[in-house]
Amino acid sequence: MNANIIAKRLTELRGNIPRELVARECDITVSALSNYENGIRIPRDEVKLRLAKFYKKSVQSIFFD
Repeated sequence: MNANIIAKRLTELRGNIPRELVARECDITVSALSNYENGIRIPRDEVKLRLAKFYKKSVQSIFFD
């Protein structure tokens, strides 16, 4: 699991959607989302599930492929 690859995928998935909206819908802080998108941190498993559901993607395709 490479944090930089995950960061790139999350940033691409978000596109023009405001970070605040994604964070609110996924019940995480904006700073946590920023950390994930900048490759500083990798989300916990429950957050991975919420992000995948929000983006309508599989956890596998975002975090492991």
